[in-house]
Formats: sequence, C-alpha cells, structure tokens
Amino acid sequence: MLIHPQFDPIAIAIGPLKVHWYGLTYLAAFSLFYLLATARAAKPPFVDRGWTRQMVEDLLFFGVLGVVLGGRLGYVLFYKPSYYLSHPAEIAALWQGGMAFHGGLLGVISAMLLYAWRQKRPFFEIADLVAPCVPIGLAAGRIGNFINGELWGRAADPSLPWAMVFPQSGSMEPRHPSQLYQFGMEGVLLFVLLWWYARKPRQQGAVAAAFMFGYGCFRFIAEYFREPDSFLGLLALNMSMGQWLCVPMIVLGALFWVMAKKDAFRSRDRKA
Repeated sequence: MLIHPQFDPIAIAIGPLKVHWYGLTYLAAFSLFYLLATARAAKPPFVDRGWTRQMVEDLLFFGVLGVVLGGRLGYVLFYKPSYYLSHPAEIAALWQGGMAFHGGLLGVISAMLLYAWRQKRPFFEIADLVAPCVPIGLAAGRIGNFINGELWGRAADPSLPWAMVFPQSGSMEPRHPSQLYQFGMEGVLLFVLLWWYARKPRQQGAVAAAFMFGYGCFRFIAEYFREPDSFLGLLALNMSMGQWLCVPMIVLGALFWVMAKKDAFRSRDRKA
C-alpha cells in the first residue's frame, strides 16, 4: 500500500510571506474559469447576446466573492453551527481552514442573481455560461486537498493497489484516496461531460441543470469513500452531511432539466 507523500503545504516562502499550495489551487481554479468562460462567451449563443470579455471579468469578480463568502458561511452553518455560535470571532478566520462546496455554490448562485439583476439578463443565461467552466476548477481544489493530506477516505482493503496511508488521520490504516476520486469524478469527468453537452446550443437552463444533477450524483457516490467529518459522523440513513446536501441538488437538477427541455425558463424571460 502507498503512503501519502506528506507534501509541505507551503509552496513559496519569501521571508514572512508564505504562499500555500491550497491558495495556488484556488488561483488556478479562477484562472481556468476565466479562460473557459471567455472562450464560451465568444461563441454562439452568448456572443449573439452581446457577451464580452469585460462582462466575464465582472462576473468572475462577483463569483470569487460568492465562492469565498458562501464557502465559509456554508461551513459555519452546515458543519459547525454550535461551535461558531460560541466563537463568532473565528467565523472570519479563513486561514484556519473550513470551506464547504455547497455553501460556495449558494454563494455563487447569489452572486449570479445579483449580476443578472445589475445586467438585466436572464439568470439561466448566466448559469449556462458558467456551469461547464466550474468542474475543472473543482478538480484543482481537490488536488489542493490531496497535497494538504486532508479530507482523506474511509478505510480500504490493504490489497487495493492504490490504498493509501494518511498519517494525518492519526493511524496507519490504509484508506481510499477520496480526494483523487473526487478530482476524477466531480472534476475531470464532469467537465468533459458538460463541455461535450454544452458544445451545441441547448434550451436555456439545460446546461446549468445538468451541472447540478451531475455534480450531485458524482459527489453522492464519492462520499461513500470519503471519511465523514469526525464531529458529525454519519447522519440519518447512514448518509453523510455531504450526501444529504447533494439530495436537493440531484432533485432540483432533474426538475430544472425537465423544465428547461420544455423551454419554461426562456418563456418566463419573454414574459418578463
């Protein structure tokens, strides 16, 4: 079995300035989003609707705020509400770690709603532009988790060729490298599928709905291999918090996709 390489979490140190690998993966995620979204904005149907590089840059600014604020508040509210209720001063202590994807998703949705209102554009037009550009950034984030040796997997059969020991877990028990599973499924694979699906014009809202459904399904599966948070454990029906948070994503994703296929969102835009 393998042993986690125990990477130094600090990528660059210049005097008191320290740049962490995890921060660099966030930078990579935002950079990849910008490149991909710019490429999508330059093609139909978005270029026909007046999308420009400047608009993508503005959208990215809103999105970064949504990811950071939403991810942090999501972790506070979904995972440790009682702790942060007793230690409110630590809510803003991002350097201590603690971000939640589902909170970040809600933050990004809020940011897109604000951007849609300011630009007077349909929300699902913006969501369809954004959705295929997100998974590859999520993949970068999972690489950051792996480098940090965090969010390790559940116990694995020692005969599994890629079973890995994470000394950070406090034991020498072989585990699933669940960060890499998530990198592959909700990152690379979801990106390939969504980019392929979005290569042709679709009904408004269909691509965004496919992202919600696809991410929810892949994350739900990956959670079976990821060690639940020690302070939560497994919840009802032996499901983790991550799985329970994926259920509404899967249901809403499927519902929105059906509605999009009926052109429901475009019809509402015309009425507006």
